[in-house]
Amino acid sequence: MPHARETAVYTHGHHESVLRSHTWRTAANSAAYLLGALKPHMRILDIGCGPGTITADLAALVPDGHVTGLDREPGILGRARAEARERGLVNVGFAVGDVHALDFPDDTFCVVHAHQVLQHVGDPVRALREMVRVTKPGGFIAVRDADYAAMTWYPASPGLDDWLDLYRRVARVNGGEPDAGRRLKAWAVAAGLTDVSATSSTWTFSTPEERAWWSGLWADRTVASAYAGRAVDAGHATRGRLAQVAGAWREWGARDDGWFAVLHGEILCRKDA
Repeated sequence: MPHARETAVYTHGHHESVLRSHTWRTAANSAAYLLGALKPHMRILDIGCGPGTITADLAALVPDGHVTGLDREPGILGRARAEARERGLVNVGFAVGDVHALDFPDDTFCVVHAHQVLQHVGDPVRALREMVRVTKPGGFIAVRDADYAAMTWYPASPGLDDWLDLYRRVARVNGGEPDAGRRLKAWAVAAGLTDVSATSSTWTFSTPEERAWWSGLWADRTVASAYAGRAVDAGHATRGRLAQVAGAWREWGARDDGWFAVLHGEILCRKDA
């Protein structure tokens, strides 16, 4: 059988439309549930760090500690290193690695954090067990993932219904679980964690600027990203259908009454001392 890390493909890829979203993310808008647990001295592992905006925010919050940003894609780490340099952060470093097999000793980090990662991996329970392994006793495992089936919007749009159905099918064929948010607590329990705090939070896009940004990046992602290629190659959609979905996104974004909410599940788990 293939190694677990080979059973899932990162659905989005690293097209500009994807990075447009990733570089918008901050510790405040994407990891607020964790921030109250942070102390200045902590050592943090940020898994799936991408372009490093959350990683850099975390490093600024632990000035006497250190943050390691980890990603499977070596190319994206150049962006992350540039982000840290631009902010003048000296307590942050980056490495290539896979969450299913972390190349760190047991009990290394005070916090192990993963944002929008477990929805894309082949074996989320195994990934969580690895996260627990490298966390110090008494330390925290912090995970946040979107739940696609729980996303909601107004006004109704058959084109966006089509987008959601298509995305969920493509993500699952790629080996991921797009509705990960609702499953995080169950995965944590299956991984053997007993001290689990499960919460939720949302991103909401409603102002003209927010609608234009969110609809624009999804319209572009639908026709130009790795996701688009995988949808076509696997026979889930034609290029014409993808263009129609992208058009629906732009139509929604132009609506003065448009509103979109992205629900996220969150777990903050403490490792047994």
